[in-house]
Amino acid sequence: MGMGRSQTIYYTADMVRALNAAVPEHTWRRYETVHGELLVTRSAPRPYHQRIVARLVVRIANYLQGEPVGEVYSSPSEISWGLDDVLVQPDVFVIPTDVARTLGADSPWDVVRHLLLVAEVLSPSTKRFDRFPKRRLYQERTVPLYWIIDVDERSVDVWTPGDTFPRVERERLTWHPEGAREPLVIELAELFAEP
Repeated sequence: MGMGRSQTIYYTADMVRALNAAVPEHTWRRYETVHGELLVTRSAPRPYHQRIVARLVVRIANYLQGEPVGEVYSSPSEISWGLDDVLVQPDVFVIPTDVARTLGADSPWDVVRHLLLVAEVLSPSTKRFDRFPKRRLYQERTVPLYWIIDVDERSVDVWTPGDTFPRVERERLTWHPEGAREPLVIELAELFAEP
């Protein structure tokens, strides 16, 4: 008697788009894929998670007004770099100004092929994805700086494309993108402050 075989499914960006489109409005679920691996966020972000995302967006947007090297966005989004087996939705990301200027109201995310900064805020259902397959993807795609924000530990893992291990920050984050005169400095005590 033969053993049953389970079918391995390699997910495409189009398959993930269809899954996300089919999610009922009264539920919260998000699908992503990295090199065919399906990543499922099973629950809505906690309010504290959303507060951190909002604070990051505001701080980065304010910085970019004085240093106009890019434009900041938050998900939902569909970043795929034009790859058939990739579709991710970073919590916060910055794209170059010249690309941002080409985005119209109906522009597809496919035109975004270069990210200057990515930040993911960990949640219980995304910790493994953010630290492993998504981090490796961002390194492969040469995202210059990737922040993995751990609100429970009040720390941030800082990654660059060539890193084997992260630099763990507990005091402040610094981002000095190419073309900017001054760096962005975010004090973690302010980022993690209770309301």
